[in-house]
Amino acid sequence: MKHQSRQENLIYLVVWGLLFAAPLLSLYVRTVNDPTLTFDWTEVFLVWRKFAVFLLLFVVHNVFLAPLLVHQNRRTLYFSIVAVVLVGFTIYQCSSRPDRPRGHRPPSHIVEVEGHRPPPPPDKHRPDMHHPDMPPPIVGEHDILAIVVLLLMFGANLGTKYYFRSRRDRQKLLNLEKQNLEQQLEYLRYQINPHFFMNTLNNIHALVDIDPAKAQETIVELSKMMRFVLYEGDKHGVPLTRELEFIRTYVNLMQLRYTDKVRIDLDLPAEAPDKTIPPLILIPFIENAFKHGVSYKQESFIEVKISLDDERLRFSCRNSKAGISNEEKGGVGLANVRKRLNLLFDHDYTLRIQDNPDVYTVELTIPLS
Repeated sequence: MKHQSRQENLIYLVVWGLLFAAPLLSLYVRTVNDPTLTFDWTEVFLVWRKFAVFLLLFVVHNVFLAPLLVHQNRRTLYFSIVAVVLVGFTIYQCSSRPDRPRGHRPPSHIVEVEGHRPPPPPDKHRPDMHHPDMPPPIVGEHDILAIVVLLLMFGANLGTKYYFRSRRDRQKLLNLEKQNLEQQLEYLRYQINPHFFMNTLNNIHALVDIDPAKAQETIVELSKMMRFVLYEGDKHGVPLTRELEFIRTYVNLMQLRYTDKVRIDLDLPAEAPDKTIPPLILIPFIENAFKHGVSYKQESFIEVKISLDDERLRFSCRNSKAGISNEEKGGVGLANVRKRLNLLFDHDYTLRIQDNPDVYTVELTIPLS
């Protein structure tokens, strides 16, 4: 029911309310127009009992079955369960149908009385005539009509859910586009801390005299990162290989700033499938690890691991806690990261954060598109 909106619930409530009110109104109108009739609740309860069966099946379909098809796309399971429900409903209809009274075989010799000719015998070849002693058919016309009504009810329920789902998807797309427009300028500010560029440039300046070749290589890597932020940061999705390369370059450049007291482990997949991922979705966690997990006075560590499994990306980042951040606060906060994840993936992601006294751990799982 978490995907069901208040408007959808209101529609169902109004429709079923009108259906249950119809027998009352019909009987009331008949009693008003015909004084010989009395208001009999037995007739109303008889109709309500039939409606209650359909209402029960509707609730089961709406709560348990329809989400299998609309939200989870499990078609085989849905149609299999619906087929079982239809068979059970048919058996119930046939078993609850009142027995049809049997007729009596007319006498073989009929004598004309008072000049009246007896009615002709029934035509045995007409398909719509049944012998009085023959049992009623297993499935009657009323049973077929009830099954058709049940199928139409299920179809209307699916149509309503698909309508509200498409409306929610359109609204989420509009919100996501608006969010991306608002973040285009913010990407340049928060995805990579300005202090990172300042310190990296200082490291490059120091390398110019010590290792000119390394300094040139670092400048090239830094320019690649800037190009990625400028031209890829505002897109809905970028190739997974480019995002992983960006993370690898970011960590390598950050390592230039620290001594051997800081252990940095980066575990990325050797090969990546042809999938896309929202740009710069993982960098805020890695950036925070460097800001809050590195100490110049004691040994510290940062462990970043990314694995791929069943069309999903699993990200893990562990870092020691320095106690006091060695850089000014900046970048995007955790609340904004959660908001972006909700806009991008709705509920199809998991984010677990463990803030222990000495270790800070982030575990994120997102789908690949």
